Amino acid sequence: MAELLKGKPVADAIDQDIITDTAGLKEKGIIPTLAVFRVGKRDDDLSYERAIQKKCEMTGIRMLSYVFENEVPEAEFYQKLQEANKDPMIHGILVFRPLPKRFDDEILRNSINVEKDVDGCSDLSLAGVFTGKSLGFAPCTAQAVIEILDYYKIQIDGSNVAVLGRSLVIGRPVSMLLMKRNATVAICHTRTRNTPEIAAKADILVCATGQMESVTEEYVHQRQSVIDVGIAWNEEKKKLCGDVLFETVEPLVRQITPVPGGVGSVTVSVLCRHVIEACKRNQKQE
Repeated sequence: MAELLKGKPVADAIDQDIITDTAGLKEKGIIPTLAVFRVGKRDDDLSYERAIQKKCEMTGIRMLSYVFENEVPEAEFYQKLQEANKDPMIHGILVFRPLPKRFDDEILRNSINVEKDVDGCSDLSLAGVFTGKSLGFAPCTAQAVIEILDYYKIQIDGSNVAVLGRSLVIGRPVSMLLMKRNATVAICHTRTRNTPEIAAKADILVCATGQMESVTEEYVHQRQSVIDVGIAWNEEKKKLCGDVLFETVEPLVRQITPVPGGVGSVTVSVLCRHVIEACKRNQKQE
């Protein structure tokens, strides 16, 4: 039976640091503030928003909600976004994506000031990840993977890592973060010819395919640490599942993150820590 790499203790440790930092900032009269932009009422957005609000309340961060109907004119939306960009009392901005199709996602991502891009979605934030410079922040889910590996003392330096998926949200940025820590990384994607063979040779396997339960026993070995980033509702099983076929893979590996209760539970804490970091950077610039 594999060791379960649960996200809660990782998140708890991050939260305690946030609470300490928030208290110190408030003593100086500074309230770390996150502005959340939501268009419409998608169930996943609402669920994530509730999780963020709960975490902000617990850690002492102020959260401002900007909520719009699906039919909101682009000009109105971008006006509010620019107001948040210019507001010195707002330290972080998060926009729930995707927005309605009439919004150009590239324009949207890059309309957030990099100093406030706590979700790491803008080109400048990603450039910071790829170059190792302090531009914006890493995408929260990608950073959450690193936090889990560090918390459970899983060696990154010198390890062979296979990352399944090449998205700008997880696959590519987490690969850069791992390489920054001296891992040797293989990025596999839909056009990779021998993905199971590559994955089965890795010390660490990061699964971010977006394909529910697509990672099976042929991808793993008994000394492997498996980080499952995926999460989706399995209608047949009536529960949330990840990219890994858990009941088949879990007995065959050394360590594995559960779904739910793994990477996702750390992501919100990383987001809040980014708000604190953005607030501190802002104070240094003043």
